[in-house]
Amino acid sequence: MSTPGPRTPSAALEAVEAVDRILDGPHGQLPVRTYRAAAAAGPGEPAQVPTASQPATTSAPRPLLVWAHGGGFAYGSLDMAEGDWVARALAVRGVAVISVDYGLAPPVEALEAGELRQVAADAGVHHPVPGEELAFALDWAREQAPGLGADPAAVSLGGASAGGNLAAGVAVSRLGDGGTPPRHLVLAYPTLHAVQPPTPEGLRALLDADPEADRFGPDPVRRMYENHLGGPIEEAPLAAVPGTATPEQLAGHPPTTIVTSEVDELRVSGEAHAETLRAAGVDVELAMEPGVRHGHLNRPDEGQAAVSTIERVAARLLG
Repeated sequence: MSTPGPRTPSAALEAVEAVDRILDGPHGQLPVRTYRAAAAAGPGEPAQVPTASQPATTSAPRPLLVWAHGGGFAYGSLDMAEGDWVARALAVRGVAVISVDYGLAPPVEALEAGELRQVAADAGVHHPVPGEELAFALDWAREQAPGLGADPAAVSLGGASAGGNLAAGVAVSRLGDGGTPPRHLVLAYPTLHAVQPPTPEGLRALLDADPEADRFGPDPVRRMYENHLGGPIEEAPLAAVPGTATPEQLAGHPPTTIVTSEVDELRVSGEAHAETLRAAGVDVELAMEPGVRHGHLNRPDEGQAAVSTIERVAARLLG
């Protein structure tokens, strides 16, 4: 199919059919949003964006990605760019998407020295609720794939930041629980460790030169995980800290694409996980978007990093 240019016209993004659904999930109502993929096009022709009134005419099913936005486990929605723009940008490139509005941890407010305080402790959920919701959506997606013009055998899973943690946790859990794993795992600047690997000198220098990007030191990350877990990080199960898995625990893991942001301390988490996956014999593509802070998919109008990541992910899923 033809590939949209580096700046996909907003009309093409808006033309993607998006439908909100409420599922009867494992912990109550689970909102999701489905996005139909563009159909294959002939040489030199624009991609066809299908709608209910004008369905795709291609005979080749498309891949389907179940996607989880980020937000520190406590924030985020289907409407944020990391949710809606990402899904639409993938759909116009031929990848159907189901975006999952998983349950969030209690909201927090920042205090001094990296401390966090819960604003409303009874307002959210804790691990394993959001991961179980994402796993439920993964299985539901296989049933819905034909209706989205997608291949039930080509259902992948992914997420950004904290959503990447949830996706990676599901992938690791499926290796041992007998459930069907995703075909591919996509992680955008994920957090996978409650205690991160050491920050290399080069990255430390970049963060020192850009204090606003220096947000994920040891204490803020620990507090973020404690809020997600509802308890101390020392008791975290493997699914909550999938970056701690050993090569032996990752045997049989699906192919994985990891994209990091260069000026982001969480970069070390994704890089360490990629190294472990490689040691387990997994097909891993690790890429870094240069010069950008954490969360570049949430800022699609800031340079080319977001579009570059989308095109990289689409190429892997369509390949």
